[in-house]
Amino acid sequence: MPLQKLKQELLQRKMKLERQIAAIEHDFRQGRSSDLAEQAQVRENDDVLTALELKAEQELQHIDRALTRMEQGSYDRCSVCQDVIAIERLSAIPYTTLCISCANRQSQ
Repeated sequence: MPLQKLKQELLQRKMKLERQIAAIEHDFRQGRSSDLAEQAQVRENDDVLTALELKAEQELQHIDRALTRMEQGSYDRCSVCQDVIAIERLSAIPYTTLCISCANRQSQ
């Protein structure tokens, strides 16, 4: 049952992203040094953490939408043409909403 395996992978990835976001938010809540040199480094680190958090939140949204589509029975259907999305494509990009034909048309 390939779709069930994909669902488990999505759920595992979702948990990992939620832990990552929680760890980043925890880091932001920590006190900051009063040392000026350390503050510059902390600002750089905060910029990196902010970018990582944003990326994780975006991926989490994709995963949540994919899980919703699974519940609705439309997970393996292209959102444009309604054709079946190949299982190989879903395995490679588990939260894709496009079949390969529509994805190729969009990238042109």
